[in-house]
Amino acid sequence: MPYKFSEDELINEFKKYIDKTYGGHYSKNSFQASEFIIDCGHGMGFFMGNVLKYAQRYGKKDGFNRSDIFKILHYALMALHQHDKTNKEK
Repeated sequence: MPYKFSEDELINEFKKYIDKTYGGHYSKNSFQASEFIIDCGHGMGFFMGNVLKYAQRYGKKDGFNRSDIFKILHYALMALHQHDKTNKEK
């Protein structure tokens, strides 16, 4: 399918970004902090708060930084996962 906004290339780049983040988390037992936050019942608020944080930061800290946009997308994707998981269980 011909994409007008390079979505296929950007999605591939986004997946590589996510894959890279999995190697960078600090934990003895390979749990991410976000997993504990979800277990405490604050997952959606945490994810949406981070979407807002990086959206407001874009263009201010280190200029117009692509990594801030990737972080927005990543937290939004985790929020979508949490939404689907929560609504599937109801």
